[in-house]
Amino acid sequence: MQADRLNRVVLTGGSSGIGLAIAQAFLDDGYEVITISRRDCPLKSPRLTSLTADLADAKATYATVMSVAARQPATTIVHCAGAIREKPIEQATLADLEELGNLHLGAALSLLQANLPAMKQARYGRIVLISSRAALGLAKRTAYSATKAGMLGLARTWALELAPHGITVNVVAPGPIANTEMFEEIIPPASAKMAAAAKQVPVGRFGTPQDVARAVTFFTDPKASFVTGQTLFVCGGTSVGSIHY
Repeated sequence: MQADRLNRVVLTGGSSGIGLAIAQAFLDDGYEVITISRRDCPLKSPRLTSLTADLADAKATYATVMSVAARQPATTIVHCAGAIREKPIEQATLADLEELGNLHLGAALSLLQANLPAMKQARYGRIVLISSRAALGLAKRTAYSATKAGMLGLARTWALELAPHGITVNVVAPGPIANTEMFEEIIPPASAKMAAAAKQVPVGRFGTPQDVARAVTFFTDPKASFVTGQTLFVCGGTSVGSIHY
């Protein structure tokens, strides 16, 4: 059982975009992958279990992750599910903050609490939270930036508490990543806005979901045991300056 746990990952948001690329990367590395998303994961593998749930619903999320952990406890967690809610300040609502707080922060806590007993028993764990370059601030992202920034605080706090148990907690913060639903909500593909935004990225291009997946698999590698509480911006240099899109 313990050997299974060490090769099992629970991944949220694995049905498309960045999450889908992360799911594929873990399958390629021989992991058993359990995805929890709004939609089924389109990948096909005997090592893949795809579950659907609304992770913005706190009660439903808790029930789902506790049920999964009771049957298939994992020692690797990647929380990738997210939503933006782009609005100017005047239109931002408390409901936005509550919904994205549940999705970005509450779901992370439920995932950890469900699988923490297995991690402590194994004296091993890898947790990666997918935040955003917007955690540093981005116009019209009140609820998104606030809750994505909260992930950095979660990771640093959990890293301190869990280090004695062999569990690391880190954050990957993507910048503009093309070929994802969230990015295309803001910038339609092949639009003039897309070409203008690409010019703001220091490396001269948008990122790919695979760029982010590579950062995730670095943090989840069993050999990465001396790296915890860190945030890695996979952003083409946009975290160094500013970007508007």
